[in-house]
Amino acid sequence: METEKIKLSIIVPCYNEEKNIPLILEKFNEVIKTDDIEVVLVDNGSTDKSEKVFNRLVPNYFFAKVVKVEVNQGYGFGISSGLKEARGEFIGYTHADMQTDPTDVVKAFEIVVKQINPKNCYVKGDRKGRTFFDQFFTIGMSTFETMYLRTPLWDINAQPNIFHRSFFESLNNIPKDFSLDLYLLYMAKKRGLELVRFEVVFPPRIHGQSSWNKGFASKWKFIKRTIDFSTKLKKEL
Repeated sequence: METEKIKLSIIVPCYNEEKNIPLILEKFNEVIKTDDIEVVLVDNGSTDKSEKVFNRLVPNYFFAKVVKVEVNQGYGFGISSGLKEARGEFIGYTHADMQTDPTDVVKAFEIVVKQINPKNCYVKGDRKGRTFFDQFFTIGMSTFETMYLRTPLWDINAQPNIFHRSFFESLNNIPKDFSLDLYLLYMAKKRGLELVRFEVVFPPRIHGQSSWNKGFASKWKFIKRTIDFSTKLKKEL
């Protein structure tokens, strides 16, 4: 695909997702009907057989390419590595765990291009169908961040996320960890981008286990890291 033809680049960070990679590629193959969308799969320092799976399957899909991160430095670093290699006018990301349907990526892009000013638009999912515990966690974190940063922030970690590449290129000091979702949403709000949310279904993982969401203890660590980042972000901005 020629660079000037690419309208959307979607980044999919993959950390030890060898079983999900075939599913990701096949699902995107079902929903991508044109040659102006590319899928950038980031091998984010995986230690399983992901590299072999990528090498075997990716050449079979015209829309896909791989960005290799030798050593995992975090969720945010993996996504940023992919975004820097993206060729699309609009760029974004989603997860590799198949809890976000690739169909939603195409839907998000369709929402963007229908806006009066697409370059000033940030489209983000609004997760439905989650467990009570996960919803309670999301409400708590959203309420805290909204009050602390004095900016309306809701369902911060929802997928997918789509925005114009000029927004990403204007950012500095992008976090390497899971604070990326908070940082991008907050900066979009502060820059005056029009935030458009749309409902997405969020089913359980098909294969593998989350690299961070493993119960209350992992959520507590996530909360602590997020609060620390929020404190730093508020001081800097």
